[in-house]
Amino acid sequence: MKSSLSAVWAAAFILILLPECVRGKDCVCELNNLQRPFPMEKLDSILSAADQCMKSITSTQFMEVDVLMLGVQRRLEQLEESVSVLEKEDDGGLYGAVSLRIIELELAEVLELMNKLNKTISSHKQLSQSTATKLQSMTEGVQEIESFDLSHVVSKQRENQRIKRDLAECQNELRATHQPPTARPRRCPQGQLINVTGPRTYALTSYGTSYPYGAWGKDPKPAPGKEDTYWLVALTTSNAFANYVRHYSSLSTILVGVGPVDTIIAPANPTTNTIVGPNVVQYGGALYYNCYNSPSVCRFNISTRSVTNTQLPKNSGFNNKFPFGHLDAAYIYTDLDFATDESGVWVVYSSTENFGNVILSEVIEGSPPSLGRTWNTSLHKRTVTNTFMVCGVLYATRFLDKQTEEIFYSFDTETGEERYDLKIRIQKMQTNIQSLNYNPQDQMLYAYSDAYIVSYSTVFQ
Repeated sequence: MKSSLSAVWAAAFILILLPECVRGKDCVCELNNLQRPFPMEKLDSILSAADQCMKSITSTQFMEVDVLMLGVQRRLEQLEESVSVLEKEDDGGLYGAVSLRIIELELAEVLELMNKLNKTISSHKQLSQSTATKLQSMTEGVQEIESFDLSHVVSKQRENQRIKRDLAECQNELRATHQPPTARPRRCPQGQLINVTGPRTYALTSYGTSYPYGAWGKDPKPAPGKEDTYWLVALTTSNAFANYVRHYSSLSTILVGVGPVDTIIAPANPTTNTIVGPNVVQYGGALYYNCYNSPSVCRFNISTRSVTNTQLPKNSGFNNKFPFGHLDAAYIYTDLDFATDESGVWVVYSSTENFGNVILSEVIEGSPPSLGRTWNTSLHKRTVTNTFMVCGVLYATRFLDKQTEEIFYSFDTETGEERYDLKIRIQKMQTNIQSLNYNPQDQMLYAYSDAYIVSYSTVFQ
């Protein structure tokens, strides 16, 4: 480093030669430096400080806190086990006294480890602050020294290193074998979901812009003669509640908003059995939704106009405890999300036992419905804007910006595999998507987006 900076320093000189040569005498040249003198002492000081930092911070220090934390964790486990043994086998006599003494000794060791951990953390904090100050000083010094690089040798070297690094990354990507976006489920004949295109349809509902929350779509298991029927639920009270479902005989009638048939679920809104939240689906001639003021799955039989329900597991979230959302907003009353795919109906929810992470359960058809198999995931529900199912695979979306939603996550119920790297983009027509559901019959995604009904085509490999 010194040699290169010396070369830079030499290049910064301008030599002015004033010949003083006389025959038979020595020739004298005057050397004038028109630039500032190079701060060699400062460079030596920076190099010395960097060397001291390298010696004062070692890899062992980075591991100290982790080792101590692991030690405390294991001693606490041992302490818990000893207390459990004492509770089960205490005879009130000698054995209990001995066990209690052992627990006291173990507790003392835990406290000693805790004190050492606190001291180490405090020491590392002071070292971190001191090092940060030194690094800031060295950075300012190096920036000052770089001002002597009139030929831009250092900046060009840095640029060359960046280009080489980018080139190496590009070559590695070209040589890499990319994994498919999702694991192929055995019961999915069309293959793997790799893209979403569209929108195919985009229209304002017959309600206008009055009700921005809702859901729409087609029944994947329609009754005979109802294959072309579309259903629509708009949350007509406080963007949270609805007490009827609206049906249209064809796609054209729902797009222009003519000829609807309303089926009343409950006489008032809100009240018992009314719909809560926009995440509604229809399957097999029945509407599935979150029951009013309850962590329950409601099933409304459209032909008989009867409602039955089943409770979710204890401590499941409802009434905005675990809603969907993103950094700027939360989608109210989205604690329960219903989905349909090739195998039937699913419900997505969360609970305190799973720390707010997504739980997925099968909904078994029946009157009343019941819950089948259940899976816990590591996906936190409040980081998600929507979910849907395709061939037994749960997909989750997130808000990127006003124009783009991204399918970023999948959970395969067959293999238990979770992925966070899908990067399948959805082009939005409005800022928010309040509900999203997949229909396996036409392989379309149906979205309700700020009072607009939108559909997308799914692409499979």
